[in-house]
Amino acid sequence: MAGIDPNRTFIPVRIAVLTMSDTRSASEDKSGDLLAKLITEAGHVVADRKLVRDDANAITAAVKGWIDDSQIDCVITTGGTGFTGRDVTPEAVKPLFEKDIEGFSILFHMLSYQKVGTSTVQSRACAGVAHGTYIFCLPGSPGACRDAWDGILKFQFDARHQPCNFVEIMPRLEEHRNAG
Repeated sequence: MAGIDPNRTFIPVRIAVLTMSDTRSASEDKSGDLLAKLITEAGHVVADRKLVRDDANAITAAVKGWIDDSQIDCVITTGGTGFTGRDVTPEAVKPLFEKDIEGFSILFHMLSYQKVGTSTVQSRACAGVAHGTYIFCLPGSPGACRDAWDGILKFQFDARHQPCNFVEIMPRLEEHRNAG
């Protein structure tokens, strides 16, 4: 049965939050604010937070910087996952992935469909792993961020969640680099 095993120890995860927007300032970043609040309430650490314009190079640079930072376990981005001309988050981030987390997108769309129906098709939410860092690209709406956190991420980033979770495999994400 899926659920929290109270006999296991909670382990805080260090998460960076990146918001993409051409129209909002940091003081108007409702999705980033919500993610930071949910992360903190769950017992994790907001290790860093930035807002960048919808520019592929700026997005790639911010995410790559966090991938290279050993103090960051996970990056969650919000915004730029649609398919208008300025929506470039997947194009900027997916090339960094060493492995896709395909099930995240599927599960996100299943949850989103329950709230927004067929409009979920307009999101290119995606996830992957790069150099031992989890990366999740979420839509820019607070509702979508809440759906992703409450429906998926808060469980997968809880080491007590069974039958499995992202935290328990974190030490093994880089084992292929250590083989020799």
